[in-house]
Amino acid sequence: MAEDIKKQLNERDGWQVWWRLLRPHTLTASFIPVFIGTMFAYISEDIFLVDLFLAMMFASILIQSATNMFNEYYDYARGLDNEKSVGIGGTIVRDGIQPKTVLNLAFVFFFLAILLGVYICMATSWWIAAIGAVSMLIGYLYTGGPIPIAYTPFGELSAGLLMGTVIIAISFYIQTGFVSGNVLLISIPIAIFIAAILLANNIRDLDGDKENGRKTIAILIGRKNAIIFLAILFITAYVSTAIFIALGILPVWAFISFLSIKMAIDVIKGFKGKTKPIEMMPAMIATGKTNSIYGILIGISLVLSKIF
Repeated sequence: MAEDIKKQLNERDGWQVWWRLLRPHTLTASFIPVFIGTMFAYISEDIFLVDLFLAMMFASILIQSATNMFNEYYDYARGLDNEKSVGIGGTIVRDGIQPKTVLNLAFVFFFLAILLGVYICMATSWWIAAIGAVSMLIGYLYTGGPIPIAYTPFGELSAGLLMGTVIIAISFYIQTGFVSGNVLLISIPIAIFIAAILLANNIRDLDGDKENGRKTIAILIGRKNAIIFLAILFITAYVSTAIFIALGILPVWAFISFLSIKMAIDVIKGFKGKTKPIEMMPAMIATGKTNSIYGILIGISLVLSKIF
């Protein structure tokens, strides 16, 4: 059975086992906010400190990767994941990696993120350490702890605020030394797209999550309404982007981000009429790609506005 699932998901052995453990399609939620926060600092304050940008980017990716590993470990430990589960790394249930190895690797990634955080704090402010500690705690509690956030209706909200608004604000702050109201505003669409990634994940896993006692938004409002809600999130993100362009908060170049709309439409179409997790996997991955393309285009628009 495990081999059949691996074949359907096109999962390969070797180094790709460890690559899947990171859940690479989710990592845009850590890279994109750092990119945008840094580029906004560049156009508004003419500052671009490459070392702090790279340190923040890798620290964010490490924390996100560790969070995914905690998810892998604790969902297995609670009996939620099995060899038929999709959307997971599958390193434990399909590839035979020891659960303790996954857990220990997550803590190693956290430790490396802490080292990068210390470097950032030494160059900026030690207040960043407090924010980083809270971020890491939320990352752990997302699936760890007595009441995992991922099992409640607050998963999308916490992920959007933390990975979107907080990371963008910190990325801007370590470049400039302050946080502006405008940088908080432009974080809104990114936070929405990141929340959409979690919502798409929960739509795909709705049946299995319901059986295991989770209370996600998708479960509470049902699959059909959850897909409608996902569409509303996409619309809100694009409308807010247009408003920020009209107000001059984002440059006119930011209209290029609307090239990603077709991908968002394809996501909704990909979920409609589907009930099996493996059928919805392409739409789930496409949600992450929509966030990536939108975010990259926003970042590029900021650079273009500086050049031209």
